[in-house]
Amino acid sequence: MTQPTYESVYRASVDDPEKFWLDAAAAVDWVTPPTRALDDSTAPIYRWFPDGELNTCVNAVDRHVAAGHGERTALIYDSAVLGIQEHISYAELQERVARFAGALAVQGVGKGDRVLLYMPMIAESVIAMLACARLGAVHSVVFGGFAPRELASRIDDSRPVAVVTASGGVEPKRRIEYLPAIEEALRSSEHAPSAVLVHERDGFETTVADARERAQGQGGPAWLSWAEAQDGVAPAEPVTVAATDPLYILYTSGTTGKPKGVVRDNGGHAVALSWSMANIYDVGAGDVMWTASDVGWVVGHSYIVYAPLLAGATTVVYEGKPVGTPDAGAFWQRVEEHGVKVLFTAPTALRAIRKADPEGDFVKQHDISSLQALFVAGERLDPETYHWAAKVLGVPVVDHWWQTETGWAICANPFGIEKLPIVAGSPTVPVPGFYVEILDPIGEPLGPGEEGNIAVRLPLPPGTLSTLWGNDERFVSSYLSAFPGYYATGDSGYIDENGYVFVMGRTDDVINVSGHRLSTGQMEQIVATHPDVAECAVIGVNDPLKGQRPSGYVVLKTGAQITQEQLREDLVSLVRSQIGPVADFKDVAVVEALPKTRSGKILRKTMRQMADGEQYTVPSTIEDHSVLEALHAVLAPKR
Repeated sequence: MTQPTYESVYRASVDDPEKFWLDAAAAVDWVTPPTRALDDSTAPIYRWFPDGELNTCVNAVDRHVAAGHGERTALIYDSAVLGIQEHISYAELQERVARFAGALAVQGVGKGDRVLLYMPMIAESVIAMLACARLGAVHSVVFGGFAPRELASRIDDSRPVAVVTASGGVEPKRRIEYLPAIEEALRSSEHAPSAVLVHERDGFETTVADARERAQGQGGPAWLSWAEAQDGVAPAEPVTVAATDPLYILYTSGTTGKPKGVVRDNGGHAVALSWSMANIYDVGAGDVMWTASDVGWVVGHSYIVYAPLLAGATTVVYEGKPVGTPDAGAFWQRVEEHGVKVLFTAPTALRAIRKADPEGDFVKQHDISSLQALFVAGERLDPETYHWAAKVLGVPVVDHWWQTETGWAICANPFGIEKLPIVAGSPTVPVPGFYVEILDPIGEPLGPGEEGNIAVRLPLPPGTLSTLWGNDERFVSSYLSAFPGYYATGDSGYIDENGYVFVMGRTDDVINVSGHRLSTGQMEQIVATHPDVAECAVIGVNDPLKGQRPSGYVVLKTGAQITQEQLREDLVSLVRSQIGPVADFKDVAVVEALPKTRSGKILRKTMRQMADGEQYTVPSTIEDHSVLEALHAVLAPKR
């Protein structure tokens, strides 16, 4: 049979999505197979596989055991900070998930109930998520280390029956206590869960007994250790849910005021992620996929937990950093030890490795022959970092673009269908199911090479957000109202004459310099090509004459000897030669580090607000407050 081309698969997905996704649904084990793919009766809110029933945990775990693959490794827990590894088979994972699901059930968790998870990167995080899915409960994972105020807002919005947490998270140079944050959040929240279940870890000050003692007489939740909660409990059987029932809520990072909870359904999610594993990543049963992210983010939900297990593959849960645990070879050591076929990480991790190991010497110390591709997402992959990674690894480096809201890639190089030529700076082409268009401010389509708003024609494919938790109206107003008939991504970019998509940044990264609309993302790509630049951000600051002007902030590579004045001259010349004098790029400052969220996104909006002297709120997801504080002195002259 002839191998299908990307173009033929893409056309099938947008010309007849009903048939396309019903066919894809065959990869999932259904209790009640769907007879139709799309319910458009409440458009612009759509539902996928409305008459289907299933259990996501069964698809991720039980069916592989039933098929005789129980001894296959499902999960490798690898803690670089603690120096321990654990290999968990599918059979063992099934037993541990069923037992913990039984513990949740004893605490009153049932179908449709919410469970809030506040967990580090340990195997128990995956087990707890799957246990919720087994019961038909809805999990809401909050990134471990979030501030108590943010925890409380999520508790009040999702109203969980139980909270699942651990003693804390382990960093290379510190330990982060979780239980005091949980206690403070519970004191300030209006909603009271009935129980807090804690996986106790050695080396932390606060214990379950301490929290239980403080809670006595206050009418708060019961505090139980992981072991206590499971003592004498019968394993739970899987609960059948509708395909349209929610699997999880994930709050978007950096929200202020009322949290915005993205809702993912069970059926569309299982179908889309199963399809993506085969067709985007070319990963199947028995392969090892390592997504170096965190279960607190959407990447972790999709490609640490659910997608690899749905495919019967092996997933790696990594508790460590790209550098410093112990060195810049940490990633390549794991690739060698675990036989990783596909590695998925963020550009910020690659830039950190590149800064510490610019020549790729650590790569040469490890056998990475198992690695067939490196996938990157979460932040723009600048061409310089792309070329570096491709050179030192000798494998395809695949940028792909997606969002918390979409749950999987909008644009990618579909390695499982057809390996398309890679173009630096582009996440390649729209993924089948995503009808991507570029629109002008009034919603009219733009032609090849014209930059505008990136939008996706409705309906969005399965696996994307079905709504916002408890607020359909906000879902419509936030995403579907700007351009009727489209999902507004909030990103700007263009599609070239070959159909390749170029994402230049958030729409507020487009600045207006003397009436000219310019992309700071494009300027960042140019600045990043300088041989002494490890990382950079370009923001638009207010200018009384020109409206806005671009201002660059640069982190130098380790050992760089260039003076700031020479660097400024070089970068001004580069931007002038590639964009033109119209860019008016003159301001360059060298900084020790750029402020980022824990998921690696640079806080450009906060930097702009600081530079313009505006009031700003420090996002709860910030990685290191000291970096932002250090920038005050640098940004002050811009005001």
